[in-house]
Amino acid sequence: MDSTINDGRALQRLLDELGRLPGIGPKSAQRIAYHLLEADAEEARRLAMAILEVKQQVHFCPVCFSYATRDTCDVCADVSRDRSSICVVSEPRDVTAIERTGSYHGLYHVLGGVISPMDKIGPEQLHVRELLSRLADGSVSEVILATNPDVEGETTATYLSRVIRPLGVRVTRLASGLPVGGDLEYADEVTLGRAIEARQEV
Repeated sequence: MDSTINDGRALQRLLDELGRLPGIGPKSAQRIAYHLLEADAEEARRLAMAILEVKQQVHFCPVCFSYATRDTCDVCADVSRDRSSICVVSEPRDVTAIERTGSYHGLYHVLGGVISPMDKIGPEQLHVRELLSRLADGSVSEVILATNPDVEGETTATYLSRVIRPLGVRVTRLASGLPVGGDLEYADEVTLGRAIEARQEV
């Protein structure tokens, strides 16, 4: 039995759903919707299948909490990575931004957000406990704090530095080059690469 609704509002529903996506305003939603209307059915089917597949197959890596399609993410599974270094980021998309630079070859740890008292997000709501567990065996010699250079990111970095340092692990922070208030996701490769290479002790 066909579960689709035929109430004459299919196009409006598509526009509404596209408009909910970040960075997509009403005009962009219209352009995408009209492109899909003009495309053949196979192209629309491929897009719909890709969306369903990513929701069904992608999950959080149990080690670093980045996105994974297998048991662990590709970085954690790569035996050639430098396992003495962990780069701490706020969100999985920040891993992609840093990987694009080609300047970093260690592991990652995704916090799942930043400390934000205004939003009632403290260390307990982030993957801080799991990070400390990864440092417990002494195999990691450096933790790079790569949270965004804004108030919440700086607060999170300061807190992490305070709890990690007593473990005898070197703690560094991405150097200047990233604009204050900016997002790693939108930084260009050269700026982000220089920031990684010129990271400083905190």
